[in-house]
Amino acid sequence: MAEAYIVDAIRTAGGRRNGALSGVHPADLAAVVLDALVARTGIDPAQIEDVIMGCVGQGGEQSTQVGRNAVLASRLPDSVPAVTIDRQCGSSQQAVHFAAQAVLSGTQDMVIAAGVESMSRVPMGSTVALYAQAGLGTGPWSEAAKRRYGVTAFDQFTGAQMIADKYGITREQADGFALSSHRKGAAAVAAGVFDREIVPVAITRPDGSRAIHAADEGLRPDASLAGLGGLKPVVEGSIITAGNASQICDGASAMLIVNERALKAHGLTPIARIDSLTVTAGDPVVMLEEPINATRTALRRAGRSLAEIDLYEVNEAFAPVPLAWLRMLDADPERLNVHGGDGTVE
Repeated sequence: MAEAYIVDAIRTAGGRRNGALSGVHPADLAAVVLDALVARTGIDPAQIEDVIMGCVGQGGEQSTQVGRNAVLASRLPDSVPAVTIDRQCGSSQQAVHFAAQAVLSGTQDMVIAAGVESMSRVPMGSTVALYAQAGLGTGPWSEAAKRRYGVTAFDQFTGAQMIADKYGITREQADGFALSSHRKGAAAVAAGVFDREIVPVAITRPDGSRAIHAADEGLRPDASLAGLGGLKPVVEGSIITAGNASQICDGASAMLIVNERALKAHGLTPIARIDSLTVTAGDPVVMLEEPINATRTALRRAGRSLAEIDLYEVNEAFAPVPLAWLRMLDADPERLNVHGGDGTVE
């Protein structure tokens, strides 16, 4: 039976909005992790058969195939192809899926799955807002789609609040989860957990001085319930705030995925094997509830139970998402996002 292996996985440290990485073009940022992955694994870059790069904001500096542009900005030979994909917040995870499927099928043996997002340089929503300001088109959702679901737009903030309402999640619970995530992240940093995966990035500060960025800027070791509780909700009456939602972040990541043939041919040692993968879809209005169904589907396809899994990682886009997931799957919270999550080290 064919297998897909992860040989190495690396990332830049996250940069906050207009922070340390805001002066770096996203193609150059992605090139840093591509070059580092090749250097760390010792592979011949000419043997890489594809680079699959996830990116949500495919406009401005991230438009016109940022995956390929990253290859051209790197030291990889220009014979290495690349493609950029968009599955919104799951784009980089989908890059891993596509890379794994390629090596499992045998059509390719060695693929890089990657992701990049500069939310400082390509702000969230700008790919829609700029067209609207120019009077071009009517936006991403057609009248047929809006009529079908009885909405004027599909909004993740609304979806997050709907989950909170459905599962009875309070502001205090959401803030408590966010605080726990920051504390876990701080403990992980202190223990050096992220040292191996973080690739230092050379940056130029606004004053012209040079520096190395190697620490997640979004982590708040001094976070407190009082501080989180003092933040205003994104809309009146909501429990969602900037403190219990994922941060605006700049960063890039890359992972080398190969099959057994490549492992043997290149003398590579894997750090993990991909046991199962799946993608599901559901209610587009609530939208953020789907990790529950996706987990059940992945476990069923793998023939496993949740009790067999030592650690869980669930997206912390908004605190109600993992809280609902824990409740519906009766999962052990001590195994969830043990080193913090999107709210702290994204």
